Amino acid sequence: MMETIKILVVDDEPRMRKLVKDFLGAKGYEVLEAADGEEAVERFMGDREIALLILDVMMPKMDGWEVVKAVRQYSRVPIIMLTARGEERDELLGFKLGVDEYISKPFSPKILVARVEALLRRSLPGAGQQEILSAGGIVLDKTAHEVKIDGNPVELSFKEFELLAYFMENQGIALSREKILNNVWNYDYFGDARTIDTHVKKLRAKMGEKGALIRTIWGMGYKFEPDEEKA
Repeated sequence: MMETIKILVVDDEPRMRKLVKDFLGAKGYEVLEAADGEEAVERFMGDREIALLILDVMMPKMDGWEVVKAVRQYSRVPIIMLTARGEERDELLGFKLGVDEYISKPFSPKILVARVEALLRRSLPGAGQQEILSAGGIVLDKTAHEVKIDGNPVELSFKEFELLAYFMENQGIALSREKILNNVWNYDYFGDARTIDTHVKKLRAKMGEKGALIRTIWGMGYKFEPDEEKA
């Protein structure tokens, strides 16, 4: 890594902070800690080099929701929420507030690290610049504008190609319809978000069995998952 990437881990349980810090530290990240919401906001505002937040929901002084609201007034830094609840309405609230990823406790630290790396790949300068993407038996060549599934060429429209590329660049990350519109159709597109559903349906059909790798997140959007590991 050219320079150390700073990650702020916020949880009122010291053992949880240590677990996350140990795994991320082993990957070369610099991990900062905060034990409650107030300390989290204070540390974040005092260090503009923090590249990502890992944030517990239930905390003293300020809960995770309040921290997200405070941070989102000033920054689009990626945020991963940790929660023991795992209820759909909590996840939907988080996504509406600007949370990028949700992981329910208990979770695999290795999966958390994978989510962190995926978020950083698309948020840091130079992210998503690969010309050939490969996952789950799908190979997408941006330069040649070609897609092969298990070695067989697949004919996609321009938007279907861009949509699949966006999914593959953000594998394992839940993407809202609005986020997909902003990135694939550009931020000034004023059409209906159902455009996404239509294109995903066509894309899945052309992908055959591999279409199942694009999972629907009800009431929110989609997630491309090229393996069966779950956090």
